[in-house]
Amino acid sequence: MNLILTGAPPIHWAVGGAVIAAVTLALLYLANRRLGLSTGFEDVCSFVLDTPYFRRSAVMSGRGWRLPFLGGLLLAGFVSALLSGGWAPTWELGVFDEVVGWGPAGKVAWMFVGGLFIGFGTRLAGGCTSGHGIFGMSNLEVPSIISTVSFMAAGVVTTQLLYRVVFA
Repeated sequence: MNLILTGAPPIHWAVGGAVIAAVTLALLYLANRRLGLSTGFEDVCSFVLDTPYFRRSAVMSGRGWRLPFLGGLLLAGFVSALLSGGWAPTWELGVFDEVVGWGPAGKVAWMFVGGLFIGFGTRLAGGCTSGHGIFGMSNLEVPSIISTVSFMAAGVVTTQLLYRVVFA
C-alpha cells in the first residue's frame, strides 16, 4: 500500500523501528536522556510564556538537546516529503469530508479540539505516546504500560465511535 498523499511506497516497518530504537538508545546511553516529545513542546512554549511552570529546571536544562531534536524531526519530515515526490498542503480529510462536509474553519476547529484532548491526555499521563510507548515500555515501567494501554484503548474506542456512529 502506498502513501495516501504522494503515492510513494513507504519504508518497511522494521527499518522505521530500527531507527526509533537507535535514537532511543543513543539518547539513553550517550546523553542520559529519555525520548519524548511533549517536553519539547514545553521548551517551545518557554520562549514566549514567562511563567514559573515553563521556567523550571526540567524544561530549561533540556533545551540544548530537545530543540535540535525537534528541529531534526521537522527537517526529516521535509526531506521525506521531497524524496517521495513533494508535498502540498491540503484540506482534504477523506471520509470526514464526505460525511460531515465542514469547510476549512470547521476542520480547524475539529483539529483544535482534538489537539486540546491530546494535550490534556499528555499532561494527565505525565508524558506523550512516544515517551511512554517507546521509552517507558522498553524499560518495563508500569506507569508507561498503563498509559500506553490507555492510549491504545482510547484510540480503538474513538475510531469505533467515529466510523460506526458519526460516519455511519
